[in-house]
Amino acid sequence: MALTTLAPNTTLVIVDLQKAIVGSPFIHPIDGIVDRARALLDAFRERGLPVVLVNVAGIAPGRTERPRHSRSFPAGWTDFIPELNQQPSDIVVTKRTWGAFTNTGLENQLKTLGVTQIVITAVATGTGVEATARQAYEHGFNVTLALDAMTDARSEAHDYSIKNVFPELGETGTAQDVIDLLSKRSA
Repeated sequence: MALTTLAPNTTLVIVDLQKAIVGSPFIHPIDGIVDRARALLDAFRERGLPVVLVNVAGIAPGRTERPRHSRSFPAGWTDFIPELNQQPSDIVVTKRTWGAFTNTGLENQLKTLGVTQIVITAVATGTGVEATARQAYEHGFNVTLALDAMTDARSEAHDYSIKNVFPELGETGTAQDVIDLLSKRSA
């Protein structure tokens, strides 16, 4: 489904654009992802719409077949990149799982604000973005995904999420599509 509308009470959720992660090898140049996320951020802030900045500071417990990263992270790991220009009005969520809703209180914060739709962007497409989108959908939010403002380290994960998962969870478009819809609402 192509991007058709944005509710009056839409929020932007930027997943894991933090200093320790943006230096990772991604399939798309991270500078372009950051630029498009920043354009969305500016558009939402200009209209007084809520912005959620999500960082990750841990991993979910449990056994996995694949080796897991260390459970301890170096100082500065969770710091957002300066391009996000974190503001006091931003909602900051620190997650310890792939998705931004698990044990963070984000659902209650957004519902208290009357939010019914979220636009999700950033990294990684097949983990943090997809898990957050799934959780948002399950909590009853309308989900929009800015496809050109997200990337992953694995092309197969990125492509699978975009082709097979995201159309089941909401609407997709570009960052500019979202900005254009925001502009039409305020015109």
